[in-house]
Amino acid sequence: MSDFKIYDKDSAPADSKPLLQNSLDAFGMIPGLHGVMAEAPAALEGYQVLHDLFQKTSFDANELTVVWMTINVEHGCHYCVPAHTAIAHMMKVDADTINALRDETPLADAKLEALRTFTLAMTRSRGNVTSDQLDAFYAAGYGQQQVLEIILGLAQKVMSNYVNHVAETPVDEPFQRFAWEKADKKAA
Repeated sequence: MSDFKIYDKDSAPADSKPLLQNSLDAFGMIPGLHGVMAEAPAALEGYQVLHDLFQKTSFDANELTVVWMTINVEHGCHYCVPAHTAIAHMMKVDADTINALRDETPLADAKLEALRTFTLAMTRSRGNVTSDQLDAFYAAGYGQQQVLEIILGLAQKVMSNYVNHVAETPVDEPFQRFAWEKADKKAA
């Protein structure tokens, strides 16, 4: 069991209090992840900035979800998969797309599947993708801008996924109905 503290606005370090207020304003709650990150105000601020920047990329709601969920699932993040499932539903992403991402099955839309495949390759290879993988991504209609934007999304998700692993962040009540476990763990 982890002993990482989950801060609220009253108990947080002074420099984290306005950042937690930002979370409250944005989400109507302080997600547990943000409460954990409040221990290190610079980490919480960095995460919030990356999150905001990633949402300003060229990706639409479906594509944002594909990148986020592909990374979350590959990293086996017990917290982020349910959270981003809820977020995807709020963003009106198709339920079949959400379920395929959670289940690690190919997406019906060829362009989104190319994005999922390339994001997975980037995550697994730590950015050491092959020219064939890049060519396939470009052939699907993406370009160098989107390669760099995936790296931005990866930076954000590495922060959240790793924090949730070490802190064993409990899944927030609004996301519990989307509880998730990696397929290979279910089979074990």
